Amino acid sequence: MKIESEATFLKSAVIENLLHKKEAHRAEAPVIQDEELQERRSQRFVMMGRLLITLLVLVVWEGFTRIGWLDSYYWSSPVTIAQTAWIQATQNHLLSDMLYTSGSTIIGFVAGTAIGAAIGLSFWWSKQYALISEPFLIILNAMPKLALAPIIVILLGIGFFSKVALAFALTVIVSALSAHSGVKSVDPDMEKLMYSLGAKRRQVFTKVVVPWSMPWIISSLRINIALALAGAIVGEFIASSQGVGRMIMYAGTILDIDLVWVGVVVLSILSMVMYWGVVALEKWLSKGFIKQ
Repeated sequence: MKIESEATFLKSAVIENLLHKKEAHRAEAPVIQDEELQERRSQRFVMMGRLLITLLVLVVWEGFTRIGWLDSYYWSSPVTIAQTAWIQATQNHLLSDMLYTSGSTIIGFVAGTAIGAAIGLSFWWSKQYALISEPFLIILNAMPKLALAPIIVILLGIGFFSKVALAFALTVIVSALSAHSGVKSVDPDMEKLMYSLGAKRRQVFTKVVVPWSMPWIISSLRINIALALAGAIVGEFIASSQGVGRMIMYAGTILDIDLVWVGVVVLSILSMVMYWGVVALEKWLSKGFIKQ
């Protein structure tokens, strides 16, 4: 009888605890819904603010050029730029130039980030290797790599791969240093705990070092995409048969200011799209490692 009464008591306690948790969850649900609603409203407000500011700038720019407050030869105008862009897209090679520049930027960004992160993470395996390599990484990071652009173009030619190489050169060192910073910040007590539980060195690396270093690697993505685009454009400025940078240089030589502005606007749009793509990638990677 005593055992049955204790079992009944435990069963009632468990049921009461579950009911309490259910009521608490119901009480928290409206608060969470209100926060989500406020977050969506805030995002819509920010988006509307950005659109209004963009429209205001375009309207003021167009108005000032029409009334003569801005010299239309040097500053062009939004309407003229849009007309020139349409002609270039339908009758010339604007779309292929955009794909060329985007392709070299993205390939250089992905390769530089991945290989740089692998180099930085590899320093965990040997302190001597890390101490020997770190000064050279710092020197390479301080070196103005864009000054090497003519040499890279001469070595690899004026084709696509020289632009990829420049984008790679500007991103790989940043990624390596970021990953190295993450490796140096790994909690040694966590490593000791893993070893005490019988983990092998490879398991400590995959289960502790890599996840611990990912926030540092992820934080370098926004910087790297801008550096990759800059490297690709500089390569096209020096020598190229395609690309938005080549189009801008060509327009400058023939004094076609409208076409120069088309190139500037296109590069602005490309950089914005790539930036938001990297932001989405950051969120996806962060969520993935948080779940782990």
